[in-house]
Amino acid sequence: MEKQELLKVEGLKQYFPIKGGFLGRTVNHVKAVDDISFTIYEGETVSIVGESGCGKSTTGRAILRLEEPTEGKVEFRGVDLAGLSKRDMRKYRKDLQIIFQDPYASINPRQTVASVLTEAMDIQKVLPANERRGRAEELLETVGLLPYQADRFPHEFSGGQRQRIGIARALSVNPQLIICDEAVSALDVSIQAQVLNLLEELQDEFKLTYLFISHDLGVVRHISDRIIVMYLGKIVEIADKYSLFENPKHPYTKALLSAIPIPDPDKKKERIVLRGDVPSPIDPPSGCRFHTRCPYATEKCQVDVPELRTASSMKEGHEAACHYIEEIESGEKQPNY
Repeated sequence: MEKQELLKVEGLKQYFPIKGGFLGRTVNHVKAVDDISFTIYEGETVSIVGESGCGKSTTGRAILRLEEPTEGKVEFRGVDLAGLSKRDMRKYRKDLQIIFQDPYASINPRQTVASVLTEAMDIQKVLPANERRGRAEELLETVGLLPYQADRFPHEFSGGQRQRIGIARALSVNPQLIICDEAVSALDVSIQAQVLNLLEELQDEFKLTYLFISHDLGVVRHISDRIIVMYLGKIVEIADKYSLFENPKHPYTKALLSAIPIPDPDKKKERIVLRGDVPSPIDPPSGCRFHTRCPYATEKCQVDVPELRTASSMKEGHEAACHYIEEIESGEKQPNY
C-alpha cells in the first residue's frame, strides 16, 4: 500500500532579527533553521535529533506557525500553511497540535483541567457545548487519569500526570499530526516509559502521525520510524531508524551515536569526541557547517555546501550531506586528528 503524504516541508528558513544601535535597526540574524526540506507520511513517527541549539524545536514551531517562517513552504495535505492568512490558518489549527516540553509552564495554573481540555473545543466548535465536558472526562480516562480529576487544578498533579493532561489537550480537537517537542525530557525515566507507551497506544487508536523532537537518542530509537539529524540549522542525515543506528554515514551522526551509554559495563565502545564548540548560528561556517569540528574536513568542505544524497552503500531513503561518504566508508579517507 502506497504511503500517503501528510506534511511536506520545502526550503524552510527561520531567521530571528538581532536589533542594535540607537534606532533599534536589524544588524544581523540568528539563522535558527536554514533551508531544510523533508516529508512526513500518514501514520508514521518522524523524529528530529541534534544538540541543543540545532533548530529542532524552532522547526516544530515554524511548521505550526507559532513562529512565522522567514521563507519556505509547509504543505499540509497539499495546502501551503506558510502562505495562509491568520484567519485561514485557524481552520487547520485543530489538525496540527503540539505537546510542549515543560508540563508545568504549558498549562494555565488558574484553570481547572476540565477548562484546559474544553478550551480548544470551544474555539474550534468541536462537539455541541453540552457534550464537551463529557468528552474531557473521556480523554482523561484515555490518558490514564480519572474523570473526577477534571475539577482539579494543575498544581494538584505530578509532572507525569500534567504531561498526560497536555496529551489529552492535544487530542481534544481530533488532530491528524501532533508535534511532540521534548515531550518526555522533563520526566523521570520510569514516567518517560509510561508516556512513550501511551503515545504509541494513542497512535494506533486514533491513527495519529507524530513529529517527535528530542535530544535523547534512546527515546528516539524506541518510538521512531524515521529519524532526521540536524546540526546548526541544517539537516545532515535522514534515514529509517534501523539504517541510522546500524549504518550511520555522516561524521556528526556517528559522534552522536557514540555518546549513547551502554548498560553493560563489560562492553567497551569507542567514543568519538568532537573538537571545538558548536559555532554561533549568527555567523555559521561557510560550506559544510560541520567542517570546523569534523575529523575528515578538507578545503572543499570549507567552500562547498554538501547536498543530501544517497551513496552506493546506502539503502533507498537514507540520505546524508557529506562530500566524502564513499571515501570514509572504504577507509580511503582517514581522520585528520
